[in-house]
Amino acid sequence: MMTALHELTASEAARLIRQRDVSPVELVDALLDRVERSQPVLKAFVTVDAEGARAAARIAEAAIGRGDQLGPLHGVPFAAKDIFDAAGLPTTAGYAPLANSVAAIDSFSVGKLKAAGAILLGKAVTTQFASSDPSPSVNPWRPDRTPAGSSSGSGVGVAARLMPVALGTQTGGSILRPSAYNGVVGLKPTYGRVSRQGIVPLSWSLDHAGPIVRSVADAALVLGVIAGHDPRDPQSLTADVPDYTAALSTPIERPRLGLILDFLDRSQPEVRAHIEGVADRFRASGASVRELRLTSPFDLYLAVHGITMQAESADVHATWIARDRSAYSPRIRASAMLGQVLPSWAYLHAQRLRRRFAAETAAQMADLDAFLLPTASNLPPGPETTGDASFQSPWSLLGLPSVSLPSGVGDDGLPFATQLVARHLDEPTLLRVAQWAEGVLGFNARPPERW
Repeated sequence: MMTALHELTASEAARLIRQRDVSPVELVDALLDRVERSQPVLKAFVTVDAEGARAAARIAEAAIGRGDQLGPLHGVPFAAKDIFDAAGLPTTAGYAPLANSVAAIDSFSVGKLKAAGAILLGKAVTTQFASSDPSPSVNPWRPDRTPAGSSSGSGVGVAARLMPVALGTQTGGSILRPSAYNGVVGLKPTYGRVSRQGIVPLSWSLDHAGPIVRSVADAALVLGVIAGHDPRDPQSLTADVPDYTAALSTPIERPRLGLILDFLDRSQPEVRAHIEGVADRFRASGASVRELRLTSPFDLYLAVHGITMQAESADVHATWIARDRSAYSPRIRASAMLGQVLPSWAYLHAQRLRRRFAAETAAQMADLDAFLLPTASNLPPGPETTGDASFQSPWSLLGLPSVSLPSGVGDDGLPFATQLVARHLDEPTLLRVAQWAEGVLGFNARPPERW
């Protein structure tokens, strides 16, 4: 029996569309129906482009009928966080004065997905300027808990089966934490692996773009589409892009993992117990799991990340804050204004420490395939916050690739998540370890439909 259309992952949908077993028009219609029904409750979208999506689906279906060469995501629907430009749609960044700011061209990532045949359903909710103020979106597992941020609508939409792919960004923890709190897969690539052209910035040396999906295979597929050099982004890497999907065809049998105890020490008891259980399951399945500690103090990592983000966001937002401070949400306003008074020596010292952390981490990872740790210190807290970014921000600071995998559901109906971190530009190994871990974890839960 055919899987319900909304349950299809991106990889499954792309395959079935190529085989002509699924129509792009039927798939888009099915998902738009779910979006319409869920929106009053989940609030995952800022803008739904139903007319544009249906037109693109008809074009995709006609291309199949003509026998055209199809892209790797032909006919697969996706959403973009509302800080990515998409031609003809507003990019509001959760900031009221930008409500009528319609993009003339696609951002790099949106353009690459469209060129691969993917169909944009609309723009997903972001917290204001992708910062830490609470989100209007609702966690589909429990409506009294936060869906996290800042890629809140992206995480909610993928978890609730409104689309199989969503674009997110991470400056602190805004791809991995929404993925963790919503029970889906999130991939933050190496810094510069995906261009940030056409994305509203927050912190120029910390901003990353990446996919939120429901399987490791989908993460590899989407990253293979959106990765690559872009001369319009000065930090865009020129390194060749591997075939991430092909990398998964060579399974890893005995991954070498480093369980970082500093993170367990700061975890809530149920999270610590869960990750210790995950480590035991990994050992029983053949992995080497070695316990270790960060070379430098964890608090110093967090301080360096905080100083860097505050100073750089102050530069990004100086003109906007001067023009209309009242339109800012409290936390992003406070962070950006604090950055304006940070002394330059503090920022420069933070960058020296940042380089030291990178060297220390590279040495620790020399004989490992990946670090192992919880994605977040806690299960989703209440909606007055977006949660704790401290377990994700060290890897944003160092620009290392990291992935969050759903790894269980607690007695209170909230998802647990496990994080893996790999070496600079070693997404192939990260994805292979993640695929192995996905098989061991066997997660197949989904949030209840309360809408």
